[in-house]
Amino acid sequence: MIAEILSVGTELLMGQIANTDAQYISRRLSELGVTLYRHTTVGDNPARVKEALGEALGRSDMVITTGGLGPTEDDLTKEMVGEYFRLPMQLHQPSLDEIERYMSRIGRPMTDNNRKQAYFPEGAIIMPNLCGTAPGCIVEQNGKAVAVLPGPPRELKDMFDRQLAPYLARRSGMHIESKFLRVFGIGESMLETMLIDLFHSDNPTLALYCGAGEVQARISARAETVEQAEALIEPLEKEIRSRVGDALYGYGVDNSMPNAVLQLLRRRGETVCFAESCTGGRMAASVIDSPGASDAVKESYITYSDAAKARILGVREATLQAHTAVSAECAREMAEGARRISSADWAVSVTGVAGPDGGTERTPVGTVFIGVAGADGVEVKEFHFRGNRDWVRTLACSNGLNLLRLRIIGG
Repeated sequence: MIAEILSVGTELLMGQIANTDAQYISRRLSELGVTLYRHTTVGDNPARVKEALGEALGRSDMVITTGGLGPTEDDLTKEMVGEYFRLPMQLHQPSLDEIERYMSRIGRPMTDNNRKQAYFPEGAIIMPNLCGTAPGCIVEQNGKAVAVLPGPPRELKDMFDRQLAPYLARRSGMHIESKFLRVFGIGESMLETMLIDLFHSDNPTLALYCGAGEVQARISARAETVEQAEALIEPLEKEIRSRVGDALYGYGVDNSMPNAVLQLLRRRGETVCFAESCTGGRMAASVIDSPGASDAVKESYITYSDAAKARILGVREATLQAHTAVSAECAREMAEGARRISSADWAVSVTGVAGPDGGTERTPVGTVFIGVAGADGVEVKEFHFRGNRDWVRTLACSNGLNLLRLRIIGG
């Protein structure tokens, strides 16, 4: 089955909000074995919505629309679907009753335009909205289908998972299972070279995606059951693991480097502290974002000035005078001092020039020194990142955590 996503909303075209709905639907369609070739975005204009719908149905078996189900005059997605299929709009009394109950629960008056949300093209399959007032629907005609979903992400995800996903699974008759392998420290071109012969398989397939200093390798397999798909994935995954070694740090779209490091520390019952200068606490914050951080993160120091590095971490004045704060020597003493005063098992330090100003011939913008201190000593590495201030800080954090990960596992 071939599907297409039609996102409705002028705010999407103007860049006022990101289209996270399309991203979510794309991932779920892949899991359900539905082929997706195109995303289309159109503003809140009835004629253009209807035109885009016709074009999409000319290319695909099913169109999934998002947005345009609200009570206002410009919310006309259902109406345009009805017009395209030449179906009259009919009141669905159970939906109206639920909208009235919902408005009563939240203490808001029921207005005439709220009633509009209970009208659907004749014969539509109604998908109740358990998180809001805008029900969705599925319209089928001549082997084609249109699924109409609300725009708010929370409502859309709930409706997709509870109601549309089972419908799609029944129609597709196939299952696509995907596994994401997260690789850090090997660039996309190098990783492709290392795995080049593995891209020639039709089932499973392999694809690479770039991230912040890392690459995700996605393995996808088509089969009638999840178990059969997983069996197809396993040999390819094993081969990739053997080639990339310790550069493979985790699995899954959401299993980030900070979370992977935190879980590693928790499994080992070890603790960490951070001493940050140019990253301003971002490295510690990224780890603390994950639940369970209190098990492993002891404390963090933001020592932005030279005086703070000396007073809090014990960096020697002689070191700062001879080598400056942006140096391997300073990063070493920052890590040593942080581990000493916190009594943590590990300490990570970072100092550098994030830019856009402050660089010198000796330490140009993008120069960052990262130190990792443990019971067996301190390791310091020098990096030269390219990009704006935010990107330099982002790469400093991810590389600092990766250095910690490698030290912990002995890589």
